[in-house]
Amino acid sequence: MTDEQRPDEQRPDEHSTETDLAGALGLSEHGHRRGEAPARKRAGAGCILLLVLVLLMGGVAWVGLTKGVDWARDQFAAPADYPGPGTDPVLVQVEAGDTADQIGQTLKKAGVVASAGAYIDYARAHEVASATIQVGYYEVKKKMSAAEAFTALTDPRNIRTDRVAVPEGLRVVDVVDLLVKNTEFTKREFNRVLARPASIGLPAYAGGKAEGYLFPATYAFSPDAKPVDMLKAMVDRWKQAAADVDLEGSAKKLGYTPHQLMTIASLVEAEGRGDDMPKIARAILNRLEGPGDKGGTNGLLQIDATVNYALNRKGTITVLDGDRARAASSPYSTYAHVGLPPGPIEAPGDAALEAAAHPATGDWYFWVTVNLKTGETKFASTYAEHNRNVEEYREYCRTQSDRC
Repeated sequence: MTDEQRPDEQRPDEHSTETDLAGALGLSEHGHRRGEAPARKRAGAGCILLLVLVLLMGGVAWVGLTKGVDWARDQFAAPADYPGPGTDPVLVQVEAGDTADQIGQTLKKAGVVASAGAYIDYARAHEVASATIQVGYYEVKKKMSAAEAFTALTDPRNIRTDRVAVPEGLRVVDVVDLLVKNTEFTKREFNRVLARPASIGLPAYAGGKAEGYLFPATYAFSPDAKPVDMLKAMVDRWKQAAADVDLEGSAKKLGYTPHQLMTIASLVEAEGRGDDMPKIARAILNRLEGPGDKGGTNGLLQIDATVNYALNRKGTITVLDGDRARAASSPYSTYAHVGLPPGPIEAPGDAALEAAAHPATGDWYFWVTVNLKTGETKFASTYAEHNRNVEEYREYCRTQSDRC
């Protein structure tokens, strides 16, 4: 034989290296071990996975579609409502400033209506009648229709409230008389509470006296409110008003105690009204802080309302020289005693509190109302100017004697 290749011998080609590697690993050239049958391709596994994915995606789509339908139903369906006419009686409160939305929520919470939305929709469709709803406690029923609940609230006969309007400028004795007149309690019961000032939340600087701290406002007391609840509600309302004007901060800034500033506010309430109040507050401060270089009162406030308070007289009563003499022994007489009286002489309202806390800027020492019909008040920084204003007042009284 020559060194030429025999015809039947295999010629090495490009697959020889791959074949040798397969042999070294004990594999056939098709990738399975020798002696093992080739595995069948698992075409079915891929189909099953695809089917599962399709089913899962379909389920998610179905849930999303269901929720979408529910959301749409919630958006466009009418709010839930009871057929009425209602079951057990229940009290609900309408507070000052409540909107239809707030009333609807109150009714829903009390179990009166099936949904706040049903009441709100009905109230908005009847805006004119809705405006007649008053502050107070109403006796309604659980499970009423929205229409029936609305009708009940627009009927004042359903109010179960001791409603008391307390005007500005009343003394404690006047407030008690008003409460006795409008509630079922006696003067003795209210005075018993006033003797325990801590029970109604008076500030420490009030010295245990409620004078000036029973805030003037309209109150809607619940049917089960007791004297202590009523008086405490009035003090709480004062606390709100005092916070609104920053009573304590303003007093410190002006150089007075909060109680002194309350006393000034009560004097402003007694002496003025409207836009004149901040100017009167400044004139009072000018009198307290010195005569200045244009005249003054040597620290005497000389306010007639304090004489009437000392003499236990109600209302605006002209003060004569004899009245001043009789009141001289009282620490409340600002004609006989320098400085502020021991405390407030009546209850100041929001405007008087605001004026005392933020007085106007000016050099006035005197003021006099020259027209009792219009309330026109004139201010002066000198005694001579004040005397001219007083003469104008006297001329008014000569022509309007029934008013002076």
